[in-house]
Amino acid sequence: MSFATMEPQRQKEIARQGGRAAHRLCVAHEFTPEEAREAGRKGGAKVSQNREYMCEIGRRGGKTKRRLKQSVEVEE
Repeated sequence: MSFATMEPQRQKEIARQGGRAAHRLCVAHEFTPEEAREAGRKGGAKVSQNREYMCEIGRRGGKTKRRLKQSVEVEE
């Protein structure tokens, strides 16, 4: 059975074990703040190219904000 065909939960379990082993052996890469910032910038640029996805998360955010605002008004 290949890794890609495994159940997602099993994949996570194996990846978690690998991460722990890498840290235990002191070979795990730990990002500097600059590296993390650059990785986030690259990921954000890639995700934002998908206009349909961006529209969807914007709608979800708007609904959440509206729901939170309504709950605050009820409490007052």
